[in-house]
Amino acid sequence: MNRTTSKLRTALLPLLAALVLAGCATSASVDPASIPAAPAAYKENVATVAATPTAPQSQGTWWKVFADPVLDQLVEQAGNNNNSVKVAAGRLAQARAILRATDADRLPQVGLSGGAVRQSNITTNRVAQTTVTAAANFSYEVDLIGKLSLNSDAASLDAKSREALLRSTQLLVQADVAQTYLNLRSLDTERALVRDTLQAYRNTLRLTEVRFKEGDVAELDVARVRTEVAATESEALALDRRRAELEHALAVLVGEVASNFAVAPTEWSTALPVIPAGVPSTVLERRPDVSAAQSTMQAAQARVGVAEAAWFPTFSLTANGGYAAPEIKDLFKVSSQAWGVGALLSLPIFDGGRRKAGVQNANAELDIALANYREQILVAFKDVEDQLSALRLLAEQSEAQSRSVASATRATVLSDSRYRNGFVSQLELLDAQRSELRNRRQALQVKTSQYLATVGLIRALGGGWTV
Repeated sequence: MNRTTSKLRTALLPLLAALVLAGCATSASVDPASIPAAPAAYKENVATVAATPTAPQSQGTWWKVFADPVLDQLVEQAGNNNNSVKVAAGRLAQARAILRATDADRLPQVGLSGGAVRQSNITTNRVAQTTVTAAANFSYEVDLIGKLSLNSDAASLDAKSREALLRSTQLLVQADVAQTYLNLRSLDTERALVRDTLQAYRNTLRLTEVRFKEGDVAELDVARVRTEVAATESEALALDRRRAELEHALAVLVGEVASNFAVAPTEWSTALPVIPAGVPSTVLERRPDVSAAQSTMQAAQARVGVAEAAWFPTFSLTANGGYAAPEIKDLFKVSSQAWGVGALLSLPIFDGGRRKAGVQNANAELDIALANYREQILVAFKDVEDQLSALRLLAEQSEAQSRSVASATRATVLSDSRYRNGFVSQLELLDAQRSELRNRRQALQVKTSQYLATVGLIRALGGGWTV
């Protein structure tokens, strides 16, 4: 073995050791048992199959199941103009830019440099000299242990998470628009109902005033009806105020100035879709907030590997070539050529505990991300259970309330007839009318809750009930 070979081997030993260590820095593992499993069946007796979150999927145009052209237009307008959606889109663009910058670290870096320096030194008896240079530079960090690739993987998962969060924001805005619009239409119906009742009270007041003038009833009866008229007028004005607030909220959702935005009152003809039984839990794969939490956890896993990679050597290759001369006219002569190549292997020895703290921080971030992921899965199934139970109970409540409305309406008809014929007091008629109005408004509230719960279930399922 000659001396040259021995020196070469000695020089390469650190590099060989680094290559042996390659692959030692890997992303941290997560125990699958720590992730909540999908239930065999929902508590509301809806058959399910197991599911695991995947990449975010398009929610399509789920709002069209309500068959309302005004709602279609509002949701589309919100998709184009809503500021929360624009913020989420901007954050996605940032994450993708960071990914491109991270990927660039894995590629060779090439640049050009040039300059002119005039200086004096001892070797030239302090005589000033000028040096003009022009060179090309090359550098490349060899990813021996996968640190750069893990960093790139983490950035890619961050971008994936931001994409899912954008879809989550879009779904949230769509649901908010739908629920605000449905509340608005419900309020229009309730306003019409209260106005009809107010008109009935006014008719009763006119009749009572006539009977008072004729001496058939006491002034107390007139006062009672006037009280009902005034109270109902106040309720009508309160509903008008509430409608204005909902309209203004809808303007913000669709990105319009409230002063320039209006939704004309009209009959509530929005269809109420029926969610089929046996919705599989696989539809939760489309739920973007779960997908975002999963990607965030996976990115935290990758960053644990990046932090652990700080314990291993880094190996870089460099090269440069160009010209150096005292005069610009001599710069590109053959005699002015200069070049150099190099390799740098660095291994930190003591850093005061910085690397250890970095690994501990990365592991803590992973614990947080894992806990958030578990929580998001639990919340997802909780949301579905909430809306399924709400729809089941609301259907039963609607049936009971319909019977109540029918009975109250019949009681009002009978009381009105008996009052006009002098068989009962005016107080009994007012009680019957109040009861009918109360039951009709309650029936309308139940109907509204059914629509809102349907939107809530679609949102909980990630934008639909088909896989």
